[in-house]
Amino acid sequence: MTHADTAIQRPRLILASASPRRFDLLSGAGLTPDAVEPTHIDEFEIPGELPGPLALRLAQEKCAAHPGAGDAYILAADTVVGVGRRILPKTLEADEARACLKLMSGRNHRVFTGIAARAPDGRMAARVVETRVKMKPLSHDEIEAYIASGEWHGKAGGYAIQGRAGCFIVNLIGSFTGVVGLPLYETANLLAGLGYPVTDRIATLEPGA
Repeated sequence: MTHADTAIQRPRLILASASPRRFDLLSGAGLTPDAVEPTHIDEFEIPGELPGPLALRLAQEKCAAHPGAGDAYILAADTVVGVGRRILPKTLEADEARACLKLMSGRNHRVFTGIAARAPDGRMAARVVETRVKMKPLSHDEIEAYIASGEWHGKAGGYAIQGRAGCFIVNLIGSFTGVVGLPLYETANLLAGLGYPVTDRIATLEPGA
């Protein structure tokens, strides 16, 4: 059997997220999605809902909302940043991002990424991964420079750890890839537990890919 035959016979992986960061993380681990088919749900917060349960619920709802496709495995995720019980927004306005950075400046916050996967037979598994992050005290100039970069746009908590904001991080306990948007260790285990051939995919990763 040729490598091409194996590739044809293995089940497909569909990423139900438009995030290029999640696609890149999966691809870097040898788990390149066969398709990107985002699902769109109403990402409302239930009154009193905490950041972790919110991330898990949204990931599950996104996964369940995908119609499925033959032998494909569906993978969805959602990232929520919290300071105490407070849920920070996915910032779309500069003032939102500025407020988030001021709130996190010099203190700890937590990043919760919910992941949910569904097998072709309908079985679904999900979990939430929590990472504790400490940000240095930020000066007015540092905040304004970051706002000017535009990197905060659409990011949970108003920053991207894999970019310029990495210079602001003093300490991290948990999953770095979870803060980026997809905790790879937990995602691989979740998929493998449902029967997806994770090990085979990693083994076929070509050098330099």
